[in-house]
Amino acid sequence: MKRTWSLAPLGVCAFLAAIAIHRPFPLPAGAADSAPDPAVSAATEACLECHALLHPGIVADWRASRHARRTPAQALASEPAARRLSSDSVPAPLADSPVGCAECHALRADEHADAFEHNGVRVHVVVSSADCAVCHAAEAEEYAGNLMAHAFGNLEDNALYRDLQQHILGRTSREGDELSFGAPAEAVKEQACLYCHGTRLAVAGTEERESDFGTMSFPVLTGWPNQGVGRVNLDGSLGSCTPCHTRHSFAIEVARQPYTCKECHLGPDVPVYKVYSSSKHGNLFESQGKNWDFSAVPWKVGADFAAPTCAVCHVSGLADADGGEIVARSHRMYDRLAWRIFGLIYSHPHPRNPLTSTIRSPDGLPLPAALDGRLAAESLIDEAEQARRRATMQGICRACHASSWVEGHFARYERTHTETNAAVSEATRLLAEIWSRGLAAGPDRQGSPFDEAIEQRWCDLWLFYANSTRFAAAMAGGGDYAVFADGQYAQAQVIKDLHDWLSHRALR
Repeated sequence: MKRTWSLAPLGVCAFLAAIAIHRPFPLPAGAADSAPDPAVSAATEACLECHALLHPGIVADWRASRHARRTPAQALASEPAARRLSSDSVPAPLADSPVGCAECHALRADEHADAFEHNGVRVHVVVSSADCAVCHAAEAEEYAGNLMAHAFGNLEDNALYRDLQQHILGRTSREGDELSFGAPAEAVKEQACLYCHGTRLAVAGTEERESDFGTMSFPVLTGWPNQGVGRVNLDGSLGSCTPCHTRHSFAIEVARQPYTCKECHLGPDVPVYKVYSSSKHGNLFESQGKNWDFSAVPWKVGADFAAPTCAVCHVSGLADADGGEIVARSHRMYDRLAWRIFGLIYSHPHPRNPLTSTIRSPDGLPLPAALDGRLAAESLIDEAEQARRRATMQGICRACHASSWVEGHFARYERTHTETNAAVSEATRLLAEIWSRGLAAGPDRQGSPFDEAIEQRWCDLWLFYANSTRFAAAMAGGGDYAVFADGQYAQAQVIKDLHDWLSHRALR
């Protein structure tokens, strides 16, 4: 008979049912706490008996994790400021065992389309954000309100973005004088845009595989593997925790390191890591970060670290030297952001709703601003909310900087939005004239705004160069990224190219 472990005891592998040893596994040198490790559940013990042989890397990561060394009940007993899980309670039997294989991969099995019988137990391959929510309820709820959580739909459900994607990823062919772009193959999308945005997972059937323990049946998943931020999971939930809390250690130390964000935020469209690593903050991290404590909760400014990482500004809860709260932890990545820097095609106030595919600009495009810069104001946060978020971020800055420094920095940053959006506006006016003269086919003639070389040159300005300039301004440095390294120099060059192209074609 099949067994499902939801919040009830889990059966063990049939051939190991009698070996419920309940012993902790040894940890790598330096990883052990002073207190003895709690015993894992019989169900997880059974998993480890096989998978320690089959997947030693996975098991080693887990053995060194906090999940392996603490029970949820122990975590709940921590002082509120030091607590690492946010649920008010955790149901039995989960609360009294370390979080192991069974506690994640057999949890809520009836909710998972990929659940299958494995040695008499119902397990699932993909652990979702809804599974993590059993212990981390606040984080899961906050993350669900992110642009990140909706990253798959915000890309795939937006016809304009799909068009851009096709003219980047689609296979090209030339017939006569025409160059065409085919629809990109799913495998191409999955290793490109959807690597970060996330895929839509589905079960395509089952297959038999030979293993060291005999023939076993497993589900065949499409869209897998994937750990994108907006992955559509097999229980219907959105997002994945593992882009930041890398499996199977799920360490807060990894999530707080800028290298984690680098995976998707390297550029040139979002050159965050390049700008950060060139900034004074990045210099301090590279020079001194090896001596900082990335595991402390609460995370004390000046005691545990001496300069921001991405997590400091965007996610982490911060405290002063006495433990007083500076800012609360949040997994809504925009809670401290007044502006959405990424230009679509202009920078703009953050959307009110993270499901952005429904936004329509005043000229009817699925964009937060029209081509002439008019905002889809009803879909974006208002000035009062921008001010609240700006004040929150400035409060973080003031933990290390005087008010005059902070105010001067933000004045320059705000000015950068004005100037870069003006450059985008000028380039767009030039392209609009190119379209109106019939020198290229734009939206006014039911054409793609991305399929001709001069249009792609226009994209370079708002997709790369204006963004680079803004990020350099936002992150208090980055040197050349504001000017010669994909900054204002390149921005000005695009405008000249558009002007010269128009002038030469108009004379023909």
